[in-house]
Amino acid sequence: MEFKKKHILTSVVACIVDEQDRVLLTRRCIEPFCSQWVMPGGKIDLGESILQALHREVREEVGIEVHVDGLIDVFEHIGIGEKNDHFVILYYRASPLTRELKPNGQECTEAIWATREQLPALALPPGGRHILTRVFPDLPWGPTPPLPDHLEDEIPGGALTSENG
Repeated sequence: MEFKKKHILTSVVACIVDEQDRVLLTRRCIEPFCSQWVMPGGKIDLGESILQALHREVREEVGIEVHVDGLIDVFEHIGIGEKNDHFVILYYRASPLTRELKPNGQECTEAIWATREQLPALALPPGGRHILTRVFPDLPWGPTPPLPDHLEDEIPGGALTSENG
């Protein structure tokens, strides 16, 4: 009998917005969310600070440097993929310091600067839509589903949102 301990995967993601209000998106080529448009990010390595991980992931995926402006929100995906993974993702707003996009081909195949008008038509996972609604509240894809009633009063300002896969 095989026993495998399940764990929560903690990740950081950069919502990089330029001075024209365009958002950097990458087309993911690995699971979860393969073929969907996501913001650059990934796991935090043991011993690595959250912001070090954010900078490293952005450099690895698209080859640019950013300035981190602050935490937008936390989002969790529960029961994702064949392994039934549980992700807790810290989304940070960032500004680009360099601009030449070089998708690494291992995690993402394309990188684009998407305008807010383009966003609703793109295939984005629920976490990406939630965060972009926080950044651009007027996006026309509708509000993010509310938390279950029994959790609403526990989290000031709705600081944690989840989505079951």
